[in-house]
Amino acid sequence: MSHTIRRFRPTDDEAVLAFTATLPEHDLLFSGRDLRHPRVIEAWQQAVGEGWIDGLVAEDEGRIVASGALIRDPLGWSGHVGEIRLLVAPERRGQGLGSDLLQALLAIAQAHGLAKLTATMTPDATTSVALFERLGFTQEARLAGHVRASDGVAHDLLVLARPTPFG
Repeated sequence: MSHTIRRFRPTDDEAVLAFTATLPEHDLLFSGRDLRHPRVIEAWQQAVGEGWIDGLVAEDEGRIVASGALIRDPLGWSGHVGEIRLLVAPERRGQGLGSDLLQALLAIAQAHGLAKLTATMTPDATTSVALFERLGFTQEARLAGHVRASDGVAHDLLVLARPTPFG
């Protein structure tokens, strides 16, 4: 299946909400906030507009099938660090879409001159862990019981990191 990767646009709110509504809750545990809520997407839009987040989406026949973000805090103590978040529709996994999005986010990180990148995910997201490890990320921390699903079950959170050759 083909896809187009492009920048997140102000008109994407409803399409992103439709995409995230199809994701299992477990996939959203490492995104920091529940992306199924319009207020979270509105805040994301504001951060994109202010330059704190570089958001990408992958479309297939006009439908969003994946999203990625590079999150930065240029005013903070870790302004040299970017956090990558990546979500791919379950039916599109294993087709190279996540890898394509991650490569695009790495190019954006290079353009910003970041010295380090991080990504968080639950340890059972073995395919995602493998993808990031193939691209130079290594496990830097494991936070026990750090995220809690709506059913009250706590999950560990892995922090993967990669120094960049361009920072």
